[in-house]
Amino acid sequence: MLQQLRCDVVTEPTYITCSRCQRLNLECKIESNFKRVGKRSKNAEMEREIVELRKQLAIHQSSPTIPGPSIKASLSASASPTISQLPSHVDHYMGSVAVGSEEAVASLMDLRSGREGGSFMRSPNAQLLRTRQLGDVFLTHDRVQDLFQQYFTFYHPFLPFLEPSQPPDYYYNTNHLRFWVIISVAARREDPELLKSLSAPLTDLLWKTLAEVPQNYIVVKALCLLCTWPLPINSTSSDPTFMLAGLMMQIALQIGLHRPSHTQDFTKFKVELLDEELKDRIRTWAACNGVAQRVSTGYGQPPGTLYDFTLSPTGPVDSSFRLPTEVEGRLLIERFSNNVTKALYSNPSDPVGLVNENERSVLTMFLQREYEDLEQKLKIDQSTISTLYLRAAGLHFRLAAFFDSPSSKYYLVDLLHLYLASVSFLETTFELESSGLLAYSTNYILQMIIAAGFTLLKLLNSFFANHIDFEHGRSLFNRTIWAIRKISVRTNDLPSRLAEVLAQLWKGSGASSRQMPNGNATSDNSLQLKVKCRMSMSLVFDSVWRWREEHQNQGRGNLDSAVKNPTNPDSAVESSANSVADHSLAPSNAFGDTVTPDSFEPNYEVFDPLNWMLDGLVEFPYTIPGIPEMEVGMS
Repeated sequence: MLQQLRCDVVTEPTYITCSRCQRLNLECKIESNFKRVGKRSKNAEMEREIVELRKQLAIHQSSPTIPGPSIKASLSASASPTISQLPSHVDHYMGSVAVGSEEAVASLMDLRSGREGGSFMRSPNAQLLRTRQLGDVFLTHDRVQDLFQQYFTFYHPFLPFLEPSQPPDYYYNTNHLRFWVIISVAARREDPELLKSLSAPLTDLLWKTLAEVPQNYIVVKALCLLCTWPLPINSTSSDPTFMLAGLMMQIALQIGLHRPSHTQDFTKFKVELLDEELKDRIRTWAACNGVAQRVSTGYGQPPGTLYDFTLSPTGPVDSSFRLPTEVEGRLLIERFSNNVTKALYSNPSDPVGLVNENERSVLTMFLQREYEDLEQKLKIDQSTISTLYLRAAGLHFRLAAFFDSPSSKYYLVDLLHLYLASVSFLETTFELESSGLLAYSTNYILQMIIAAGFTLLKLLNSFFANHIDFEHGRSLFNRTIWAIRKISVRTNDLPSRLAEVLAQLWKGSGASSRQMPNGNATSDNSLQLKVKCRMSMSLVFDSVWRWREEHQNQGRGNLDSAVKNPTNPDSAVESSANSVADHSLAPSNAFGDTVTPDSFEPNYEVFDPLNWMLDGLVEFPYTIPGIPEMEVGMS
């Protein structure tokens, strides 16, 4: 054994053992290759060993065929002398098979900082290496497994571009942001309290990740998920979804997702993609465009999509570029939505982008043929969700009827097509409930349900009600309000507030007590919109504007109290705020319990860009020729 401290060994002319080794009865020898290692180096090496052990344990535990004892044996065999000299309670801690507590991660911090006591000793049986942490949120391995199963069972069918066969550890090790976004999406119904706790640290992780340059395409996947199921927010005016969709597309272009076979041109490193990696990039690029298109449609904004050669149905003949049938069909649907937006709402000669009356009628006929051809192509995919996306695109197309002039000879025909498109979309939506998927719907589906609800509200309270089955329409409207409240994930969020707006407008119209439509069937101006700049979503913005005008004397607090006691649109009671709550209409959590109204802070903005309308802070910011000015001041 070598002892270098105060060594007085004599080597010449004869070897004489040093006095210290003689006193301690030790073997005295000199090693020519000996090198002193400082404390800091030892600690750093120990830290690296622990990280390596965590990786090995995660790999072993992700395989169900390897039992617990063999894992420990494998780790022991691969451990260095530094690790083998850890205290016995450390070895017991790392080999434990019990599920860890929230103290587990704190224990690792104690170990890494050199503290052998504290919380590390408080939970010796915790399975530290399988616990995931984000901010103050700790999740055990089993909890993560449950949430991933929840995601791939209920949410994945709406956006099928991730790999269900990969374990959660794979997602965590490849990208933390994507991992925690999946957790947050799964928690929407499974664990609302977890979703609430994750909101702040996940938002911090999001912006910290986006600040890094360069990015990778896995971040694009995370943004696809966040734009499809945004985090609930208290103030809709701070909704970043449309902005995140733009970042998603820009990052995808910057790293060359649109040119997957020429990735080398977008990096300074040599890149050789395997066939599976190439397919994954193409699938991600397709999902990226589909999500960006739905966000643009749902928010009434121009799309930032790029349907290029890579995604062209007549593009590459290489089998690696062939998308799964489900993904390809949904991409075709969004291409149609893009064609609708560009054809009907992108006129550079009009102040609000609308095509003129004559062109609209011709373009509508061409788009109708394209829609019918699309229906035929998609018969191979009979899933309810794909059909729902197709019906949503059809509704997006037919909402242009609200921009027709009442004097147009196609006016009633276009309104009828709009009504049928709304009915078809809503009936397909209600089919999701039979499969238990309605509550897991995307933000885009929610936005289209709201648009369909406002469509029924306007048509059933106009001259057009004489041309349709009023009772069937009223039944659909009531079910629409129920569906919106079903999708709501917390009290006083945007879906619950807009459902209340719909119910109040219906009750205020007197339609709830009307048995048959009144008046004649002559066309008039009652269906004309004042808000026209939000494309097919102009109807929603216009309707919220009118609600604000009709209820301005009640003050903005009226909606907050009404959401706590949801309005029954067919009830004879005039004000839900003064009535006994109808809990059958109240939103519920994942366990079917009615959510208490005090769970979250009130949200005064009803719809993001309309928050200034709802609060009455300013007047209408511009004047459109032919539209009278509106007074919006609160009394």
